Amino acid sequence: MEFYHSIFGGELTLSTFGEAGMEVDPSEVNQLMHAQLLGDNGLVLMGSDAPMHIEGAAGSAYSVSLSGPDAEILRGYWDGLAAGATIEQPLTTAPWGDTFGMLVDQFGISWMVNIVADQA
Repeated sequence: MEFYHSIFGGELTLSTFGEAGMEVDPSEVNQLMHAQLLGDNGLVLMGSDAPMHIEGAAGSAYSVSLSGPDAEILRGYWDGLAAGATIEQPLTTAPWGDTFGMLVDQFGISWMVNIVADQA
């Protein structure tokens, strides 16, 4: 979440399982129970760590889409997310006229960025 905070700005709130008084394995008390990023421009991201007793493959079922008309902001997000990422579709003009790209960030989260074409 600190990585996303560095890209999206705003306010990051973190609380661990231990701080919430949750009964978890002692090795998990410092893992995140709740993480909330209230980013600049109204973006809200939430996340948590999964305790060992909850099955799941990290990042495999998650995808985030960012879309809007502000090319400067969205290109900045793309550039930040691209650090250490696997680019699946470079940010380029798509058949529908918008600028579009897809990547999997360094944490295994899939992102789609769509910059809406000028409607002039």
